[in-house]
Amino acid sequence: MTQDFYETVACAICGSREYKVVYPATRKVVSQDQIIAMFKSSGDEPLTEQMVQCTQCGLLYVNPRLKASLIIGGYSAGDDAKFVSQEEGRMRTFVRCLREIEWYCPPGKVLDIGTAGGTFLAAAQRRGWIPVGIEPNKWLCDWGKRRYGVDIRQGTLDQQHFTPGSFDVVTLWDVLEHVPDPTKTLTDVAAMVKPGGHLVVNYPDMGSWIARLMGKRWVFVLNVHLYYFTQQTMKKLLDKVGFDVVRVKPHLQTLSLGYLCFRMHAYNRFLSKIGQTVTKYTMTENLQIPYWVGQTFVMARKR
Repeated sequence: MTQDFYETVACAICGSREYKVVYPATRKVVSQDQIIAMFKSSGDEPLTEQMVQCTQCGLLYVNPRLKASLIIGGYSAGDDAKFVSQEEGRMRTFVRCLREIEWYCPPGKVLDIGTAGGTFLAAAQRRGWIPVGIEPNKWLCDWGKRRYGVDIRQGTLDQQHFTPGSFDVVTLWDVLEHVPDPTKTLTDVAAMVKPGGHLVVNYPDMGSWIARLMGKRWVFVLNVHLYYFTQQTMKKLLDKVGFDVVRVKPHLQTLSLGYLCFRMHAYNRFLSKIGQTVTKYTMTENLQIPYWVGQTFVMARKR
């Protein structure tokens, strides 16, 4: 039964099926309930699947991996109250990002793919953008619509019917590493962007010094991540689908101190528990902390 859950895939950038194993699998998913629990916006289970590296272009990815239909089904089901609890920090993060984007283009029409609870859409709308979001999870869609009154379409990009060239900017915040086929996703995105328009991608950079230092203990080596990009492989992928990189920078994100301590439980339960206890009794649970552990911001222009 377990084998029916898995598929073998080729490299998403160059199509090669030649690879070397970086980290062997330590466990296989054996039930639908595991998939639903694993694939959510706040998913933080350390990687137990096999990570490989393409011997032709260097892309790091999970192979074999759970079938795409199961992954999308997992993201579509369940709730994620933990994720939306961090609304304040995410709003601060997105306001900083929008200021960066606006150096290159004035507010226009923006599509956010994998918008989760829609906080980016709300931040963009307040700054004069016309935002539209796509999110597979019904619970998150409903939450975002109630909370912000923004336009969120449930489903995936290939289930939508947008007019080609109808967006000035398309954004994917912590999304591209989750999708089953990043080349197809970005090819579809390219069709949605106006000529000369922009794409913004935020991703955990496997080539960052902190990722190299921590190895498999890096906080972003997770089961929810199917691809592990470096600046080199990201540039190759963007070039392949018709985008030229115009800006690369470290990406600071903001979350509450209590939530960061909670997320630590996947790596050190003892320290996580102490951190949560201390923040509770010192009333610093909601202290907003900007942090960086290898996240990278990339902005690219459509050719």
